[in-house]
Amino acid sequence: MTRAWVLHPDIRSDRDRRDAEMALEEAVSLAVAIPDLEVVGSAVVPVRDPHPGHLFGTGKIEELKTLFQEAEVELVLVDGPVSPVQQRNLEKQWKVKLLDRTGLILEIFSDRAATREGVLQVEMAALSYQRTRLVRAWTHLERQRGGLGFVGGPGETQIEADRRAIDEQLVRLRRQLDRVVKTRDLHRKARAKVPFPIVALVGYTNAGKSTLFNRLTGAEVMAKDMLFATLDPTMRAVRLPTGIEVILSDTVGFISDLPTELVAAFRATLEEVLAADVVVHVRDISHPNTEEQSEDVETILASLGLDEEVPRIEVWNKIDRLHPDERDALLTRAEREEQVYAVSALTGDGLDVMLRAVTDLLQGETVEEELLLGFDEGRRRSWLFAKGLVTDERQEEDGFVVRVRWSAKDRAQFQSL
Repeated sequence: MTRAWVLHPDIRSDRDRRDAEMALEEAVSLAVAIPDLEVVGSAVVPVRDPHPGHLFGTGKIEELKTLFQEAEVELVLVDGPVSPVQQRNLEKQWKVKLLDRTGLILEIFSDRAATREGVLQVEMAALSYQRTRLVRAWTHLERQRGGLGFVGGPGETQIEADRRAIDEQLVRLRRQLDRVVKTRDLHRKARAKVPFPIVALVGYTNAGKSTLFNRLTGAEVMAKDMLFATLDPTMRAVRLPTGIEVILSDTVGFISDLPTELVAAFRATLEEVLAADVVVHVRDISHPNTEEQSEDVETILASLGLDEEVPRIEVWNKIDRLHPDERDALLTRAEREEQVYAVSALTGDGLDVMLRAVTDLLQGETVEEELLLGFDEGRRRSWLFAKGLVTDERQEEDGFVVRVRWSAKDRAQFQSL
């Protein structure tokens, strides 16, 4: 087990956005998500003016050095951006390995990626991150190689050669990822031909999306009380208790200050959300920072370009963790809010009401109609039954008289068969 210490630099601009103690708690949760890592300590470090070469002041660096030596720390995790120069200097001073927030999240993602697309995206993000670390990060990179030109010249520095090698690898990975993305697009188009709406679960990491997904689908997606337990998107066809059949999508959890390399790399994964007919925003309502988490999710959805016209509902999850009085007050508040439902994905409380709301959004206004289907229209008849639209049926000489309750969308899909 690697002994690690977590630091959150409390810079004044950060204080307006979220509480430093909450930020430190989340950073510790991120560290705990890495296997074979033991967090032996954590601290908020006030930083009035970040030092360009060392981030922290000289006195604080010495104080932390003593602390790390006493605790036999091998790895320091800094919850924030650390420049290559700062990283090199701090590692030299403290005699430990150092990772900033981006490096930490990359470590988690590389451990969790399961699909081919996920692995490629993580590798691309890691290389993009590594490319920025080449600037004066290690002294051996300043060595020059002899040039091959007729004039001679200074030749190519090691830093340029390494950057070129990374760029070439990024090009190769991008081509592979393009092929994977094309395959995903084909799957998405194939699903579009299947007349089932898509319901996407989104939310902050560890909000309970995978627990909800497992309860509704009977699947066994990894669901643990840790950040980024689920990384790759999972989709399942499921018939809701209301009778409607949908494709349910469980997406990667969002997080505040997601590194820019990862936002770009995981865009293809999150594009499943853009194809959704209904977006279900799952919130951990028991978390003390739930409002800030919700804002972070909305910010990322907006950056993805999610159409504001796409119906959304908000699910306040984990009500089973609340004190009875607090829970009652929350249930009352949820009833007053539009398209907000308080549930427990773990116990199933409140899910029936929430699923009815999802069904209503998907179906819109419904009307009853009678259709006459010939005996040779078995496929269209089967489709109506599969969708759960048939309320009555009788057989006559010319075929089947089917009474259906459906929406305009269902009718349009039926007519396209």
